[in-house]
Amino acid sequence: MIKIMLFAHLREQMGESEFIIDSFTGSVKDLKGYLFENYAIQHLDHIMIAVNEEFCQDHTQINNGDVVALIPPVSGG
Repeated sequence: MIKIMLFAHLREQMGESEFIIDSFTGSVKDLKGYLFENYAIQHLDHIMIAVNEEFCQDHTQINNGDVVALIPPVSGG
């Protein structure tokens, strides 16, 4: 099981701030594909992803029990 945390427009798109994926093994890149296929979350190449509170890259492995945060870019002034 992995916990997915959503921020900004992703939270609004999904209608919740977090959800659980019961069974997943693979890399961050694999997770992006899984989220697109199963939850229609788009534009994942433009967001930052943190695994267990550390920003990571596509090759980072995700393990059972990990917490994954999807953080879209923000703008402000």
